[in-house]
Amino acid sequence: MLELRVVVKMIQHIYLIAIVAVLLKSWTPTSSLPHGAPETICDTMLPYHSGIEPSNSVPPFRIEPSAAMIGQGQTLRVDIVGAPEGLNFGGFMIQARNRNPPYQILGQFNPTADGSAKLMNCENSVNNSATHSNASPKPVISLEWQCPVDFLGQIVFNSTVAQTYDTFWVGIPSNPIQVVKREIAPSVIGISSTRPPLTNTVRNYVPEPEKEAAVPKVDDPFYNGCARSKTCFGFPDGCVKTKSCVAVGSVIVRGDIYEFELKGATNEPAYLALGLSTDDKMGDDLVTECIVQNGKVALFTSLTSGKPNYGTTRIGVPQKNAKIVDSSLIDGKIYCKVQRDILTTVQGQMFDLMNNQYYIMVALGKSVKDNGAGYHDIGRIVSGKAIILSDVQDLSGSSNILLRLHGAFMVTAWIGTTSLGILLARYFKQTWVGSHTCGKDQWFAWHRICMVTTWGLTMAGFVIIFVEIGGWSAARNPHAILGVITTVLCFIQPIGAIFRPGPNDRKRPIFNWLHWLGGNLAHIIAIVAIFFAVKLSKAELPEWMDWILVAFVAFHVIVHLIFSVFYCSQVGGCMADRQISQRVNSFPMGDMSGNRNGIKLERKMDAPFASFRKGLLSVYIIMLIFFVVVLDIIVCLAPIDRAYDELKSKLAN
Repeated sequence: MLELRVVVKMIQHIYLIAIVAVLLKSWTPTSSLPHGAPETICDTMLPYHSGIEPSNSVPPFRIEPSAAMIGQGQTLRVDIVGAPEGLNFGGFMIQARNRNPPYQILGQFNPTADGSAKLMNCENSVNNSATHSNASPKPVISLEWQCPVDFLGQIVFNSTVAQTYDTFWVGIPSNPIQVVKREIAPSVIGISSTRPPLTNTVRNYVPEPEKEAAVPKVDDPFYNGCARSKTCFGFPDGCVKTKSCVAVGSVIVRGDIYEFELKGATNEPAYLALGLSTDDKMGDDLVTECIVQNGKVALFTSLTSGKPNYGTTRIGVPQKNAKIVDSSLIDGKIYCKVQRDILTTVQGQMFDLMNNQYYIMVALGKSVKDNGAGYHDIGRIVSGKAIILSDVQDLSGSSNILLRLHGAFMVTAWIGTTSLGILLARYFKQTWVGSHTCGKDQWFAWHRICMVTTWGLTMAGFVIIFVEIGGWSAARNPHAILGVITTVLCFIQPIGAIFRPGPNDRKRPIFNWLHWLGGNLAHIIAIVAIFFAVKLSKAELPEWMDWILVAFVAFHVIVHLIFSVFYCSQVGGCMADRQISQRVNSFPMGDMSGNRNGIKLERKMDAPFASFRKGLLSVYIIMLIFFVVVLDIIVCLAPIDRAYDELKSKLAN
């Protein structure tokens, strides 16, 4: 009986222990850590709240520094406040970090008079972080931060704020603060914000109007070490040397750690991406995407698809082979630092970062899809060669000579030779009468030379661009379809001219109208296509090129109007002009008798205003050459702004 009672007691104890364990497992605390964040999370600022993930929504809290500029060694106030005001939070953790690599924690916080904050020692430095001392609800917290005396650059305050135990946001950034030399900075101790501080221990700041110092320009430290300790690559091509990239990526290898950094210099993008490819074309490429989501930067891995359905997809792509080490979204500009595994297998394709060579692609775009990045409508560049990622080097983009030739050929053809050829055919049939070139009237000979040149340049440009792109353009721009229509019309124009009916054939008027319609329609569509080419990110053309095109169109139309007025007035109206033109150029059979000499005499005489037409034509040709040369220079040296800056720098040196 004794042994039976012992067994029953043991079973009862085990049962009670099991109940307690279940209750403990199912219990969820409802408040933040009561005594602040532990120093074990100094690096990540991620609280250990029973495995609860941080919120991805837009934070309802703001980090408000009391100044945008501070001198070395000076102090400013930092407030954590709800948005809207009055929204309470329980816990927080805050640090000031260098905005640029190596992103170290900077400065130190001063103790609060009311004991509402507890100071932390992170990275073996004293009081460089702060957290809550109690988890009671609070609408605002005010802290004083001391700037280091040996730092110049920009800092950003990052904070983790917990509204409740299971609702918190990690890494909420403040606006950047510029740290300058103390002698050029105003006193910033206790600059008042839009809301009064919790205590009266902070003095209000009175600015000195006579010393309104400009913020000095600070070189972007992202480029430090490029071509020495890391490989940097961005667009426009060559921008790394001038530290002026619209988007730039870098690769640094430390042992078996492969680290990629990406930074954009525009506040428009929805994503910034870096791709690794076995060739210089899009398709089956491993892409690291830094995507803007809910006011933060999220990391994804995707795979590109080639022609005809260009794009990226995350379907079937493992996301665990990369992790985001650091990121920021300041003034809409994306920055991210990512570490990738050496080996990544995607849909049966292995990407070996250690042993394989890869082309590097950098892309920036304004839109994202459900399963991948959208079109790179801000810009994209591919490296000129494949590299071993651990080999540090100065990397440049692939040659774009074919793209530039395409643009130059089309501008020369449709702004230059076509415009001149149409003008000659319309207004100069009764000029230089009796003078011939290769047995043809002058207007016809030069019209044909212009149009044959247009045909040759257009066909060459059409072939070149398809060789360059390797298929149909994926850009959301009508330039490509307009270019194809222009090319088709241009191709059939000389074929129709070869089979044109004779002067007295009843079908000749039909041919004349169709030939006129085809030529003018191709000319108009081509100029519209050139306007749309300015919007192509791959072309890298400046937006102000539109004004040069508008100026050309206006000049061309004005010259046409002047010619039309004088051309019609010389015979008392355009209807009479067409009758004279037909009689002079067609040689009716009835005139082949005694009046033939009279006709020859008439054909040796230019129509009225011939001298004026020749003079205006000379002016038109000079201006036409000017427009073509200027536009070709812009196309061939694109991006022309950077080319101008480089030339200016060389001349200055």
